[in-house]
Amino acid sequence: MTIRFRQIDDSNRGDHYHLTPADACLYLLEFTSGQGYSYSKANSLISNLKKKPTASAAELGYKREAIGKCAGALGKALNHDWIRQSVIVPVPPSKMVGDPAYDDRMFDMAAAIQPAADVRRLIRQTRSMTPSHEAGSVRNTVEDLLGAYEIDESLAVAPFGQIGILDDVLTAGTHFRAAHTILSRRFPGVAITGIFIARRVFANPFAAAQG
Repeated sequence: MTIRFRQIDDSNRGDHYHLTPADACLYLLEFTSGQGYSYSKANSLISNLKKKPTASAAELGYKREAIGKCAGALGKALNHDWIRQSVIVPVPPSKMVGDPAYDDRMFDMAAAIQPAADVRRLIRQTRSMTPSHEAGSVRNTVEDLLGAYEIDESLAVAPFGQIGILDDVLTAGTHFRAAHTILSRRFPGVAITGIFIARRVFANPFAAAQG
């Protein structure tokens, strides 16, 4: 899966409420909201990524395969000099360590991008929350997330040039905004980029499904 990054800009930033013109965010694919896994390759990939840790062995096999595909695509798309100079920070799972639903897929993905990648769980979540894609109309706010996030100071000791916040799907940008806020407070002046497998889009009712 060789895909080039696309950038959030003036043409699409309005689809992601919490983003500002100052935010640097990159994405590989477009995930179509409200459509099933068979709608597109992107929808299939994201559906497999989000399979729960408590799923069947067969489903977890699809999840591992999706993690590997995403890591491979990121490894090809990311500039290798940037990787050497940066720390990749996965957005923390919605559940705490020890919860049966704890899903560390973003760390696993980041760690598989390249052996030289510096991947750190710099943001730690202090309580379990409902995943955004399961929350319906009552979703966690930026303030909710900031109340649950903290910096793991044991991982914040070595200097680094840039930070990449890694997440699977950019929707409103709530998790990115919260992660960006806590990281920029702790590491003022360090450049921060959002890196996403996909951004959410909505189906064109007049277009056929895309491969």
